[in-house]
Amino acid sequence: MDKDAKRRGRACRRRRVAYAFSTAVGAWMTTLAGAALAAPPPMVIPVDPDAYQNGQTDGGPFAFVQTLGRSNYMLGDMWGLRTFLSRYGMSLGIQETSEVLGNVTGGSRKGFEYDGLTTATLQMDTNRAFGLYGGTFNASALYLHGRNLSTDNLQTLQTASGIESDRSVRLWELWYQQKFLEEDRLDVKIGQQSLDQEFMVSQNALLFVNTMFGWPMVPSADMPGGGPAYPLSALGVRVRARPTDNLTFLAGVFNGSPAPSNNGDPQQLNPSGTSFPIHGGKLAIAEVQYTYPALGSVVYPDETPPLARTYKLGVWYDAENFDDLRYDDIGLSLADPASSGNARQHHGDFALYAVADQMVWVDSHDNNRNLSVFGRIMGTPQSDRNLIDFSLNAGIVLHQPLPYRNTDTLGIGVGHTHVSQQAAALDRDQYLYDGTYTPVRHTETFVEVTYQYQVRPWWQLQPDIQYVFNPGGGVADPNSPNQRIGNEVVLGLRTNILF
Repeated sequence: MDKDAKRRGRACRRRRVAYAFSTAVGAWMTTLAGAALAAPPPMVIPVDPDAYQNGQTDGGPFAFVQTLGRSNYMLGDMWGLRTFLSRYGMSLGIQETSEVLGNVTGGSRKGFEYDGLTTATLQMDTNRAFGLYGGTFNASALYLHGRNLSTDNLQTLQTASGIESDRSVRLWELWYQQKFLEEDRLDVKIGQQSLDQEFMVSQNALLFVNTMFGWPMVPSADMPGGGPAYPLSALGVRVRARPTDNLTFLAGVFNGSPAPSNNGDPQQLNPSGTSFPIHGGKLAIAEVQYTYPALGSVVYPDETPPLARTYKLGVWYDAENFDDLRYDDIGLSLADPASSGNARQHHGDFALYAVADQMVWVDSHDNNRNLSVFGRIMGTPQSDRNLIDFSLNAGIVLHQPLPYRNTDTLGIGVGHTHVSQQAAALDRDQYLYDGTYTPVRHTETFVEVTYQYQVRPWWQLQPDIQYVFNPGGGVADPNSPNQRIGNEVVLGLRTNILF
């Protein structure tokens, strides 16, 4: 072999090593990019077949202003559009979530940024439309605008906002659901679905702004493409059964990745949400839910209301192939210059999780004033292929914290995540072979305090503060490579408007 050939070979191997290392931390970098990690706030008011009854007016194009104080929708009947749709069994919901968030301490830089999400959902009740009982068509789309504070300023694993994502206009969900059996004890949903809408959900956690109170850290970091969750989704089928009034079983099978390829940003690989990939490994997920009091329970005026609770246990398994986070296919560290650069392959990945929502206090004079706690843990023993092997969310939520504010909510929550030992070992290897300062990642924790103030039934304001310990699990500050990124204080204000 001549000298040029040897030189080209060494250069090629260095590129492969660099690529392998970047692949090993790819999931982490994807996290920093804010891809497929979030969960948007739920629509404040569910899409209602009778929604057209809100704010009906006949006083001209600005007549909706007359009903702003009592309508559930800012635009009321939308100049007759809701009434028209209801004749065909359809209902329309449009919600705008806008926020300004910024860090005043810590991070790779300081400052405030605007972020926004417009969600439009159109549903058809087939019974109202053409007499087929129990059927629902659903289509939803997203308009994502603004910038991502976590990517630009924070470099955190647990992104500060549940709406952070790449700017685009995309199809989100497109599915049909059919109910079966007496009392609707069985239903099947088929089509493109976002799993964060039904699986791993803590109802009390949905109040918060940080993304990890929606779609948790473990599937965000470990599933290909961040998993089928906002702003992505995947084709599949979901079955839900309710054998007793207290118990519900939920299970589904979906395409293993929401993007047509696992190489690159999944949002860029599926920019409009219409790729409908089906050739990936399969993702199976199952969850059992216990709820008390049971659906349909009645509390009489002379009875003390029960302390409501919901407990969930679940498991997911993804049949894709996963890269080892430390070793290549010949047993060398991916940080070793002699490495082949090709990560060792592992087939399949799984995690277990538990969710609890528990009401702990109810005002004896006003049932709307109550205090609840929640917790959600998730973990996997397969640290060789997962960047994150454990995550936790917990908190307390107080409804009606102030007198005469029966629609306001105050919440205090915490999120914690642990970087796997295999990823941490690669950090040590990188320092060993490279000699440059490479902090060993371990954990990241944040605390959030938020207050949701309902200005009108269709309009909410939500000041928010978060404090992040050890951002990124302890990564180096790109502006000061010999130091870790400092702890961060994040301040913000969010608003939700239902049109």
